[in-house]
Parts: sequence; C-alpha cells; structure tokens
Amino acid sequence: MYSTRVSRRVNAPRASVYRALLDPDAIAGWRVPDGMTSHVHAFDPREGGTFRVSLTYDTPTGTGKSAAHTDTYQGHFARLVPDEQVTEVFAFETTDPGFGGTMTMTTTLTDADGATDVLIVHEGIPDDVPAADNELGTRMALANLARLVEGEERRDGGNAEPG
Repeated sequence: MYSTRVSRRVNAPRASVYRALLDPDAIAGWRVPDGMTSHVHAFDPREGGTFRVSLTYDTPTGTGKSAAHTDTYQGHFARLVPDEQVTEVFAFETTDPGFGGTMTMTTTLTDADGATDVLIVHEGIPDDVPAADNELGTRMALANLARLVEGEERRDGGNAEPG
C-alpha cells in the first residue's frame, strides 16, 4: 500500500469547489480521468453517508479492477468540514487481492490569492494500482474540476448560490 499527493490551484472560491465535491452530478462530470465515463449509483453527501461510483473505459483496451472494463468503488464520507475538507473511505469492488483493501482520500481546500488550492491525498492505495496511473488520473480529475468551477464562476459572475 502507498500514498499519493496531488494539488492544483483553482480560480474559484472554496465554497464553489466544496459544492462540487459533494454534488453527485458534478462528481460524475469531473471525477473521471480522460478516456473513461462515470456513473454515480448512490451518493449521500453527509458524514457517514455512503456512495458508489463506477468508472468505465471508453475503449475495450482499458482493463478494469471490478469488471472487464470498469472500476467500481464504494464507501462513505468519514469527515466533512464545510468549505475546507472532505475525507472519503472506500474500496474497489473486486475479488482480486491485488486491488483489495480500504483507501482514504482527503481533499483539502485552502485560500490562495483569490483562488483555491486543492490538495488530494490518497492513502492505502493497493500496490497493484500503479502510482503513476493514480497520480495522472487525479491530475486529470482536478483539471476537470477546475474547468467546472471556473466556468460556473464566469457564468455567475462570482455570485454562485449554494446548491
């Protein structure tokens, strides 16, 4: 098991970024690496609330951890600090011990010169998940998150209402 840390500055306020961390429609759109499609099966964004998400490769050459071309994971929200932090505990749905085990993902938001620094720390990643793949997928997801919330800020003129 190992850990990764990936960060990105997002040109939007923490409140906008935090909303996107807890909105199932937003999650389906941003928390997916390039070349995959996301489906949110269940999502209860409160401490103790559960979620289940599948990521499916767009081409048949991608190899999934849960099925031939799909990674499905489920878990719960362990800690929610409004506009500051989201901690999720989850595991892949798999019978392969190389991909088994419980992982923790903590997303921390901090103010940064009118923007928000987003730090995602993954802990307990199974050794059979290549670190480079995890980091690349996280960078892709953060780029999607930035496009989403920065676009909302432009459309709303910075006056987005909580959703």
